[in-house]
Amino acid sequence: MYTDEAGELALRDAFPCATASAVAAGWEDGWRAFHHGVAVGRLWVGPPWEKPPAGVAAVVIDPGRAFGTGAHPTTRLCLELLQELEPASMLDVGCGSGVLSIAAALLGFAPVTAVDLDDAAVEATIANARVNAVELATCRADALADELPPAEVVVANVALDVVERLLERLSCRHVITSGYLDREELRAEGWTRAGRRITGGWAADLLEPA
Repeated sequence: MYTDEAGELALRDAFPCATASAVAAGWEDGWRAFHHGVAVGRLWVGPPWEKPPAGVAAVVIDPGRAFGTGAHPTTRLCLELLQELEPASMLDVGCGSGVLSIAAALLGFAPVTAVDLDDAAVEATIANARVNAVELATCRADALADELPPAEVVVANVALDVVERLLERLSCRHVITSGYLDREELRAEGWTRAGRRITGGWAADLLEPA
C-alpha cells in the first residue's frame, strides 16, 4: 500500500515485521502505461491520452472514473452485437461508465436511455456523455423494480441472475445480454437466441421474442 511517513510509522507499530521502500516519482500516473484503447468493429474505446485510429467512432472514457472502460470482454462482446442491429431507441441497464450508451448514440441509436442503481455510475455516465458530445437520458433506477422507459433495443451487461429477472419485465425487439461466463446457462423463457459471441470464457447473447 502507499502511505506517508506518519502512515508508515503507524503500520510498523501494528506490524513490526513490515518493510518499506521508496516509490518512484510519478507513480500515481504509472498505471496509464497499462491501459490502452481497443478497436471493436466501427468503434474505438479508449482513454483521453490516446489517439484513436482513423475511420472509427471514438468513445473516450477516462478510466479514472472506473465502472468500466471498454476493455472487459463482456463490454467488447456487447459492442460487437450492438453493431449488428439497425439503430433504434435503446435502453442501457446497468450503464456503469456509459460506454455502451455512448457507443450506441455514436452509432445512430436514439433516443438512448442509461440507467444504473449506483449514483456514482450515473454521474460518471453523464460526465462521459458530455466529453463525447452525445445526448443521453440518464437516471438512477432499479431495473428490477422501477418502471422502465420503452425501447426497441435493451442492453444489459450485468450479473446473470439480474439478466434473467430483467427479461421477465421486458417487451422489445432485441435484447443484448452479457456479464456471465460462457459455461453458465442463461434461462430466457419467452426469448430465442438470435446470436452469440464468446471470448476469454465470457459470453454475450442477442435475444429476440420467441
